Amino acid sequence: MSDLLAHVESVWQAVVPDLPGFTVEVLPSIDSTNTELMRRARAGAMDPVLLAAEQQTAGRGRLGKAWHSRAGQSLTFSLALPLAPADWSGLSLTVGVSLAESLHPDVRLKWPNDLWLHERKLGGILVETAGTGDSATARRTVVVGVGINIARPESAAVGALAGAPNALPPVAPAGLAEVLVGVTVGEALERVAPALVRDVQRFEREGFAPFAARFARRDALSGRAVRLSDGVEGMAEGVSRQGALQVLTPQGLREVTSAEVSVRPC
Repeated sequence: MSDLLAHVESVWQAVVPDLPGFTVEVLPSIDSTNTELMRRARAGAMDPVLLAAEQQTAGRGRLGKAWHSRAGQSLTFSLALPLAPADWSGLSLTVGVSLAESLHPDVRLKWPNDLWLHERKLGGILVETAGTGDSATARRTVVVGVGINIARPESAAVGALAGAPNALPPVAPAGLAEVLVGVTVGEALERVAPALVRDVQRFEREGFAPFAARFARRDALSGRAVRLSDGVEGMAEGVSRQGALQVLTPQGLREVTSAEVSVRPC
């Protein structure tokens, strides 16, 4: 039995009281857990499910980036839930807060969807939705994809991954085992999954506002000079109550909300 499979029952038992009908699936290999759950969602499936993979062959990240995934060396999973929040703004930040708090006190959040450990990238988040409702508050299936390095990948392998043409250079990688020696992929899943479900459910009820202060405590950019992928530079001043990055530039305060903008400390 694989390490992931050994922890599936514990994850299910911890989540199902808060999420009736919840299931957990583990596959030895798949192109992308997010891609698979989005396929199901577009076909009409709305049952809550967590899909984990021992290995992804075509893992996806934000802005078209690939995600480096090795069996036993990284945790890759996606969580699909039907949701109808009043406002979707800040969901990826909420996911980041939940993961960071479950993983380790040293984990920080780099807006909008990266987990950082000691100034290096530990993991990433990809949030996608599918549904047929016409109104902004219609119930849709949200698919939250998570990739977390357990062992530290080689920098050369990460740097070789394809990304968007205008994306900023990749950040050096980190691994959770650097601060949690001996942690396994299954143990990491058991640490993060139950809290993630609860926090996403709270987001549906209350939006990002209850998570804003928690994000601020983990904010890796606040008070630092930053450069956006469009060339603009300024000072990061936290996030708004809707989760927009606030950057003080020579032209004034700019709120960054576009999913097409990347940010790096200068």
